[in-house]
Amino acid sequence: QVQLVESGGGLVQAGGSLRLSCAVSGRPISSYAMGWFRQAPGQEREFVAAISWSGGNTYFADSAKGRFTISRDNAKNTVYLQMNSLKPEDTAVYYCAASTSLVAGGISRYQYDYWGQGTQVAVSS
Repeated sequence: QVQLVESGGGLVQAGGSLRLSCAVSGRPISSYAMGWFRQAPGQEREFVAAISWSGGNTYFADSAKGRFTISRDNAKNTVYLQMNSLKPEDTAVYYCAASTSLVAGGISRYQYDYWGQGTQVAVSS
């Protein structure tokens, strides 16, 4: 059974930074594309960033480009989302996801098979 556990969320002032981690257990992630999504209250879950199985390709939502970085350490079975220059509109629950079918990253939540429970990010103005 594959389990994903996010950590690193919290409350930060606008302009600050957070680093989210997603630790995966149950299966090596080395052949999985991984993604980060977020969901604000009353809104749909939206794509934030994705990374190919090798880490050689990354993808970002327009809202994240230039501010967020996604990376992975397959040896540690962990994926990271570095978030800089945070804005109040980044406030959401952030979810990590794994895809067993994708090689590159995917931007649709329906392309992912396993999800974590989420970590709350709150950005104050």
